[in-house]
Amino acid sequence: MTRACRSLVFLIFCSVLYGEEPESKKTPAQAGYFQDIWPIIQRQCQACHQPAVKQANLQLTDYEGFRQGGKSGPAFVPGDPEQSLVIAHLTGDREPRMPFGLPPLTDQEIELFRLWIKSGALDDTPPEVRQPAAPVGPPVYHLPAVITALAYSPDGNLLAVSGYREVLLHKSDGSGLEDRLVGISDRIQSLAFSPDGEILMAAGGTPARFGEVQFWDVASREMKKSVTVCHDTVFGASFSPDASKVAFGCSDQRVRILETATGKELLKMGHHENWVLGTLFGMDGKRIVSVGRDRAAKLTDASSGAFIENINLLRGELAAIARHPSRDAVLIGGEDRIPYYYMMDRPRKMLIADDSTLIREFERQDGEIFALAFSPDGKKIAVAGVAGQVPIYDVGTGNRSATCGAHEAGIYTVAFHPDGEQLATGGFDGLVRICEVDSGQLLKKFIPVPIEKKVLTSN
Repeated sequence: MTRACRSLVFLIFCSVLYGEEPESKKTPAQAGYFQDIWPIIQRQCQACHQPAVKQANLQLTDYEGFRQGGKSGPAFVPGDPEQSLVIAHLTGDREPRMPFGLPPLTDQEIELFRLWIKSGALDDTPPEVRQPAAPVGPPVYHLPAVITALAYSPDGNLLAVSGYREVLLHKSDGSGLEDRLVGISDRIQSLAFSPDGEILMAAGGTPARFGEVQFWDVASREMKKSVTVCHDTVFGASFSPDASKVAFGCSDQRVRILETATGKELLKMGHHENWVLGTLFGMDGKRIVSVGRDRAAKLTDASSGAFIENINLLRGELAAIARHPSRDAVLIGGEDRIPYYYMMDRPRKMLIADDSTLIREFERQDGEIFALAFSPDGKKIAVAGVAGQVPIYDVGTGNRSATCGAHEAGIYTVAFHPDGEQLATGGFDGLVRICEVDSGQLLKKFIPVPIEKKVLTSN
């Protein structure tokens, strides 16, 4: 990407992030696809019009799909905005008005579409930032993909693994690939099954372009809904206990809450001062704890978005959080290598530099912490990060009870099986490892993505 293009993308990002007046609020003399039209499509349209959903047989994840249109015909007629379907749907002259289920575009935004179409509706995306066409099938791998998220289904039958632009569903013992759920996000940063196991949530996005939360029907393997938000990948997504809401963190320093059934944004909270990398609901779903690069574990009211307090003493940047399965207590960790176990409710009035919510401080790790997990019964924790091993600790005593070793690089995600007897880990080397919790013994090691060998041809 050239310096000029990087500057353009940065300016577009900053205008949205910091509230500067975007181009769509001005009265332009002309409009271009890359600078004016594509950002609106990304933000307002592509969630419902992508290969995994493709409502009205229309996909808008690239210019070619937009040009071809859907079941009603081409989306636009170059040079003639008043004969273009997209203008009719955006203005409401043709039902349904788009974007469906969201506030209409502003008059200024619609005028951008008119100007662009009138000028010929050309694709002026610079070659160096042009994205490949949206995938119509599963990606092809020649090497293992970095694993950033793992999740077991509540019944213990499936293990969901992050891949490139997809989620791979494996049998929980690693004995076989069950299905591949392909979306548009280059990276999947977090995976979570709803408590009843009916929905799989995958959250991530494409860096410097968009964040996305996907909702998949586990039984049918079909995408129920996709919600695109902000202008970068999202992190640390979590379900509320009744699965009616989901929360996640963003690089714009906000925590967002969506309604699961509709994908509607319920709250957007800006209490953090840096990227938010993890979120978790409390036991009753009325509060959220979020962590991030500003070092704080922030307690927030999940109904109003009101900030309550920091539950921790500020130390290093935080990258991971896990909640005890049966009490309002959380485990946090990050830059300073120590897992801290905090209660969510303060036992006495807060003082300056107060750490009265701290229950236990665990052993210092050999590197930064990237992931944490409680066993289903809440008696053990697993800690993963830069170090090439995953220690397992007894919550009651703080002592190490086992160690899952044999890792070659950073470990980004860990998940306990619902029966509490096995632990799955994944990270930089692209391998899933399943070990026995009591002993740390390695039971299974496998590459979750299908590897296609390169065919060498001679001249």
